[in-house]
Amino acid sequence: MGCCTGRCTLIFICTLQLVLALERQVFDFLGYQWAPILANFFHIIVVILGLFGTIQYRPRYIVVYTIWTAVWVAWNVFIICFYLEVGDLSKDSDLLTFNISAHHSWWREHGPGCLRREIAPDAMDSHSYVSVAGCLLEFQYIEVLHSSGQILVSLLGFVYACYVVSAITEEEDSCLRK
Repeated sequence: MGCCTGRCTLIFICTLQLVLALERQVFDFLGYQWAPILANFFHIIVVILGLFGTIQYRPRYIVVYTIWTAVWVAWNVFIICFYLEVGDLSKDSDLLTFNISAHHSWWREHGPGCLRREIAPDAMDSHSYVSVAGCLLEFQYIEVLHSSGQILVSLLGFVYACYVVSAITEEEDSCLRK
């Protein structure tokens, strides 16, 4: 297999997925979103495994990556449904924080153009309240855009991973016949 084939494209896609996952991981850590942090962690590990399998011509590792991309697409569809409040899902619930804390998406208070104003706590309150206004793009749409980008890159990765597995398997079969 030459370098300018599906294999090199899959290496590029895996590298892009790593960059996007690390970027997403940073913002999920800033917002204390524990479920996405765990999902991103597994995603990073499996993408590294897929990258290794692609570089080392290991189709079994690429198959694991391929299966994971389907799971990753499903996870991101859930995130989109969560932030768009499809069905009984609510973006204000503590589902993504495992009900451990009252934190929400980092983008809720730090989105583009948002004016953040902290309201001083009363004598009876232990924490202050934050008011956010003037956002150019609401936080849920930023999260939906992140997930949509992840879905797009994952679908490309899925297609190229299937192609690379079939090409490697075909190459191994032709070597066995000789």
